[in-house]
Amino acid sequence: MQKFSRFLDRISEFLAARKGLLPLIGLLLVVINFILQFFSIGWIAESNLLLHLGLILAIIGFLLAWAL
Repeated sequence: MQKFSRFLDRISEFLAARKGLLPLIGLLLVVINFILQFFSIGWIAESNLLLHLGLILAIIGFLLAWAL
């Protein structure tokens, strides 16, 4: 349990200094998903997996940036 607590502390300190990192990564995933739609590469493009992950990551990033 102490390892998990230390891990959360480190992540919190890392993200506090870089508040826009998670939303930028989420935006990058959305753009990659858009590009993959033109190439139709397998189930990732068909299911819009990167789009959904990017949106969730960006929303969580905005919430964490606001809280930190």
